[in-house]
Formats: sequence, C-alpha cells, structure tokens
Amino acid sequence: MDVARLRAETPGCAKVVHLNNAGSALPTQRTLAATLDHLRLEAEIGGYEAADREHDRIEAFYPSVAKLIGAQPDEIAFIENATRAWDMAFYSLAFAPGDCILTCRSEYSSNYISYLQVAHKTGAEIVTIPDDAHGQIDVKALAERVDRRTKLISINHVPTQGGLVNPAAEVGKVARAAGVPYLLDACQTVGQIPIDVAAIGCDFLSATGRKYLRGPRGTGFLYARRETTAHLEPIFLDNHAARWTGATTYEVRPDARRFENWERYYGGVLGLAAAVDQANALGVDAIWTRIQALSAALRQRLARLPGVTLTDLGAVKCGIVTFTVDGANHDAIRTALRARDINVSISTKFSSRLDMDGRGLETVIRASVHIYNTEDELDRFVAALQAVRNA
Repeated sequence: MDVARLRAETPGCAKVVHLNNAGSALPTQRTLAATLDHLRLEAEIGGYEAADREHDRIEAFYPSVAKLIGAQPDEIAFIENATRAWDMAFYSLAFAPGDCILTCRSEYSSNYISYLQVAHKTGAEIVTIPDDAHGQIDVKALAERVDRRTKLISINHVPTQGGLVNPAAEVGKVARAAGVPYLLDACQTVGQIPIDVAAIGCDFLSATGRKYLRGPRGTGFLYARRETTAHLEPIFLDNHAARWTGATTYEVRPDARRFENWERYYGGVLGLAAAVDQANALGVDAIWTRIQALSAALRQRLARLPGVTLTDLGAVKCGIVTFTVDGANHDAIRTALRARDINVSISTKFSSRLDMDGRGLETVIRASVHIYNTEDELDRFVAALQAVRNA
C-alpha cells in the first residue's frame, strides 16, 4: 500500500494520531466530498430534487456493498446505524415461551439488552455459550447446546472491548446444520476483515459505516439472505418497505429494502458508497494484512512497558488493541492523550458485562489501528502513554 498517498487523502492525518478507528475512523477526502457535495446540492435545488438528480449514484450503493461482502444487491438494506440494522433483523423474529437464543460471553450490551427485553416479554430463554481456551465462543459447546428449542444463534464477529475475532464461519456451519437462523454483528469487522457471507453462512449481518469502512456517522447496512429471510416481516413498516394495496391490505417488499424506511441521510448514503468503493478498490485482503501488522507491532510495544497488561483474547486478533495500566485512571489517560492530539477510547464493563465482569475488568484502554496509521505514530503514542502515566 502507498501509505503516504493514503495519508495525503485523509485530512485528519495532518491533525491527530488517530487510534480510535474502532469508534469512528477518519474519512478520506473522497468520502468527505461525496457527502458534502450532496448536502450542498440539497441546499441549492431542494432535498427531493437532489435525490432525484443523484438517483443512479444512490442506487449504486447496493451493488457496491454487495460486492464488499459477497452478497447480491437485493440482499442489502441501507440503515442509519449498525444497532438499528441489528434491531431490524432481531425483532423480525418471533419468540415464544421456551424458545432459546444462543449467544456468546463477549456479546455487546445493546444486543444483550434486546435479548433480555424479548426474554422478559415472551418467556424465551437466553443461553450464553462458554468461551474456549482462546476466549472466543466454544463452537463445540455451541453445537452440543443446539436443540429443537433453539430459535436463533446471535453473536458478534469482533467484540467492542477487545481484539479477538470470533470463529464466525464455524458458527455458521453449526447454524446451517441445525437449520437455525444466524445473526452476525459485524460492526467492527466490515472494512477491516474480508467478509464472505456465503462462506460465513449467516442469515443476517449488521454493519456500520463509521468504523473500519471510514464512512460518515449515521450510516450502516443490513444484509438479509434471500433464501432464508424473505418470509420475515420487519417490526416497522412504512410506504417504502411496503405498499398499501387496499383499504385493509398491504404488501411487503420482497427484497432486503423492506428493512429500510423512506426517509434517509442521502449525503450519508453517497459518502458510505464512496468509502465502500475505496475499500473494494484497495482490497480488504490488503487492508487486513496491514491492520494485522500494525496491531501486532503495537502489542509488541505495549508488552514491553512495565505496568501495562494487554487484555486481548482470541486465536486470531484484529486491529483493536486493549490494555490496562496498573494504578492509573484510564479516563484521565485518555484525556491527557487527547490533549497531545492522540485519540484512543475506553471500553467499560457496561459495554460487555459478562465478559468484563468474568475477567475482573472495570475498564480497558482501546487503541485501534487502521491502514493510514504508521509505526512512527505507534512510537509517538507509546512515548506519550509513558509520559502521561508518569506525570
């Protein structure tokens, strides 16, 4: 990769050392222009008129995302964020007393709260599959726990609080063999790790635009496998997702756009499309290779620091690097680093209570790399971390 060119095309690289890509990555100039140009067009000629003029470019969003994850264009829906995309999939499923939802210990708080809500309302049961020796979901235990009461397998691909990569394709094999719907939260992986939904075997996949895809905030998408989800009706419908066919009848769209709503952030659609096109052009395999190299280099540097403990689990680790600093206030460290134009974030136990409580962790510092980061930036970060800790 031409890193100098990548950085030149990313305005933020001149301002900050950005190690918060698992929160919201720095967009390229191309993504910025695609978003702002459409907002200016709306201001100049009107919102409806701008959408009509840019119709073909807006429609190009669907095949671009489909190419990125190995899907078909009619299996893609634009959703305003990953959580709502996940919600639209999860809440389209019907649960009854005794039904089981199988998930993992590293599950994200928003998802788990939804499981709890449905369990309280319907009498369904949440079953948390134990971790294996690597700290990821134990696929053997999952296969042993699936039975006729299992109505959903739902896990994260990469948790928010660490660098482990769950074995999504192996989980998919279990789901397919059992004929159980499989919902994959890929919020942290799309744009970072190569995704092939056919190989993974998921029925739904939710993703955001703002993280490793480097798209605008307020954007995301849902993948819905045509063969297994076409019969499902979303919990919310409007006159985009369905047609009012008679005084007492309606007809739901046959494609994944039934999970969308009519009003949307068209500047964001075009910005996300630009970001996806750039990811496709660079190649996610190449992106993944660079991210793995940078994250491994960062872990090596942090492992040499006294009082710093790496907390990432998993047989495969991604671009999210998490750690603790003995005797330090992690929030204070983040604030001090930000004053030095270095961005990191904090994950708390409220992001993933089962995992964090189980490991005795209240908070971890999260430094997440992307392709535009450099080893010089890693050195600057580690030096700053030592300085603020000793201040």
